[in-house]
Amino acid sequence: MIDVVRTPVAVETPQHSGLSGPLDYLSERPLTPGTLLRVPLGKRDMLGIAWHGQVPGPATPDSVVLRPIGAVFDTLPPLPPAWLTLVDFAATYYQRGLGELALAVLPPELRKLDAPGLAKRQARLIKRLDQAVPAEPLPDGARPELGDAQRQALDAIEAALAQPRPLPMLLHGVTGSGKTEVYLRAADAVLAMGRQVLVLVPEINLTPQLEARFEQRFPGRRLVAMHSGLTPVQRLSHWLQALLGRADIVLGTRMSVFAPLPRLGLVVVDEEHDPSYKQQEGARYSARDLAVYRAHLERVPVILGSATPSLETWQRAHEGRYQLLTLAQRVGDGALPRVRIFDMGVLPRGNGAPPVLAPMVLQSLRERLERGEQSLVFLNRRGYAPVLHCTECGWKSGCPHCSAWRVFHKTERTLRCHHCGFTERVPRACPDCGNLDIAPIGRGTERLEEQLAELLPGARIARLDADSARGKGQLESKLAEVHAGEVDVLVGTQMVT
Repeated sequence: MIDVVRTPVAVETPQHSGLSGPLDYLSERPLTPGTLLRVPLGKRDMLGIAWHGQVPGPATPDSVVLRPIGAVFDTLPPLPPAWLTLVDFAATYYQRGLGELALAVLPPELRKLDAPGLAKRQARLIKRLDQAVPAEPLPDGARPELGDAQRQALDAIEAALAQPRPLPMLLHGVTGSGKTEVYLRAADAVLAMGRQVLVLVPEINLTPQLEARFEQRFPGRRLVAMHSGLTPVQRLSHWLQALLGRADIVLGTRMSVFAPLPRLGLVVVDEEHDPSYKQQEGARYSARDLAVYRAHLERVPVILGSATPSLETWQRAHEGRYQLLTLAQRVGDGALPRVRIFDMGVLPRGNGAPPVLAPMVLQSLRERLERGEQSLVFLNRRGYAPVLHCTECGWKSGCPHCSAWRVFHKTERTLRCHHCGFTERVPRACPDCGNLDIAPIGRGTERLEEQLAELLPGARIARLDADSARGKGQLESKLAEVHAGEVDVLVGTQMVT
């Protein structure tokens, strides 16, 4: 008779099913927690992860019949124990189902293929990974000289590497102060110890330039990117390199906080204040906060870099809960830009409406055009207008599912909630009173682009935001136009900064 083991398995249970924790299955042998496998759930066969708490025999009521585990993927090592603990914490803290979160952060390809096909594909990928990367490291790229403040920051980070439980570190540096060089030097020290480095960036469009900096500095190291712009096969390949310890550096957006790294030695969160670190759909979480918890869990340093830290990070640094590292000067003692503030509320109004731009700002744009120079116009609000309203009854385009307004997107003729994603076509008339006169209030980048085209005839104006750069290759194409001098005025959200 074969002894059986009752094995808890994290599976993606149906939403609102009330099954938030792992489900019990039977296995013919003990399985290491973190092992990937396939299990039956209802009439479906799905991916699961062996979890903690296996016991001999089916210790369940007689009325409950446990089902056996299907395929076990022994071709892969189990997910690291620290990864399981991180997911356990995130699921509890953010009140999500364990399997819902654990399975959502795995590559989709793991869930689509059958067991034999998946095993073969894994084997082929692993073989290619071994052949694709040179075994001998190449010489490091040229390094710039460090300033005094950079050297002090790096000394503090290197000291933290030797501590049993280092404090999180806030690297508060003005724009152009050399924060990236500190990241690179810190990564170099960690790689020399045979450890892995995790670098988080808030936006997908920031990954290419930072990835290029790391590749230039560490040409012989294995660097992989993790973000939504990868193909499914690329995402699986990069995830496997991380899990197998073949990736020395993992650089990506918020999803990469869950990258399985068996030799993690350092976590870097660039632009830690950015709201893009918050996952707003599905299993919601803050990647910045989870990065701090993960570093604490694995007893490694975490560097939170920003020129404008979030209030909570700034408070923790001044309370002594985080170590504060300061870069107050630009590299080479470069001057900070001159900033002038114009209060639109006190500017004269010609026809009762506020001007599109302050006259002094508009004049500056015209002067740059005459000189053949380029300008950036930043507006942290995408779409055409933040809200539509009825001039008769006062109706506004609120979202029926949350407390946010639905934004008017003129090009698509849609009202879209940027909070929950709910989208509808623009109504032909007011839904409350039937009035045909519904008008936009305020403006987003789409409307500002239109207004600037009227104010600056002949100027080559482009817009860069999450809507205009949605398609594959659109971001790179638009940036290439800017860099080639084919754009005079670039309008956009935080992407342009």
